[in-house]
Amino acid sequence: MTVLAGLREVIESQGVFCALYSDRGSHFFYTPAAGGKVDKSRPTQVGRAMQELGIQTIAAYSPEARGRSERNFGTWQNRLPQELRGAGLGKLEEANLFLRERYIAEFNRHFSVPAQEKGTAFRAYSRKDLDFIFSVQTERVVSKDNTVAIGERWWQIEKSRWRYSLAKQTVTIHQHRNGTVSIRFGPHVVGRYDAGGQPLTAEAQTKRRGKDGSVEARENQKQVSPGSHPPLEISPKARDFHFSTAPTTISSPREAKTKTKKAAA
Repeated sequence: MTVLAGLREVIESQGVFCALYSDRGSHFFYTPAAGGKVDKSRPTQVGRAMQELGIQTIAAYSPEARGRSERNFGTWQNRLPQELRGAGLGKLEEANLFLRERYIAEFNRHFSVPAQEKGTAFRAYSRKDLDFIFSVQTERVVSKDNTVAIGERWWQIEKSRWRYSLAKQTVTIHQHRNGTVSIRFGPHVVGRYDAGGQPLTAEAQTKRRGKDGSVEARENQKQVSPGSHPPLEISPKARDFHFSTAPTTISSPREAKTKTKKAAA
């Protein structure tokens, strides 16, 4: 979670970058055999997030690269506690504020090296799905009672307007950094829960509804791109049937004449 939070902060403040060069820690890569090659076909949560953003992950194998990262770790682990103590800081929020407003700028001023070429390789990221990308994702098959579980924790999926049950369907459970949980089926969010496991869907639906129907319906209409066809609207009027609804079997000629006269009328 801390690595995901750090990467998200970089993307929100600087933009999407081209590649992430890191050690072979288990949070970055899965390594089948100790000291061997990493298996990129089985991405970790960090690897999966980087794939969704189109960022290449590069595993460091050389001892020089490992030594450089370890020296950085040593500097932070030895120096930062002294800096925080000297500033009289004792809370996590205060420490993070100190890092953002003072330490990072001072660190870069002392150790950064100017690039040989002008410009930046960062690209602005405009999508609004970072909460889902930088979450711990787990796929589960929905049970017959419309529930999913991770370990000893169960979540009840409420029926939606477009589907009564998701039984036997595969959904993705998103565990967010703030403790909340979201469940998605394809592009649809089918459940939201707070840190205590209580559903947030009912409250959200109440807030989203208005006199013109749900906000989701209005937003879907707004999102129609220029030149595309608007959503198909079905008239609520009763349908005119063009085929006779008379029985196909008739018991006697007299009944046949009577029913034919009624049908003509």
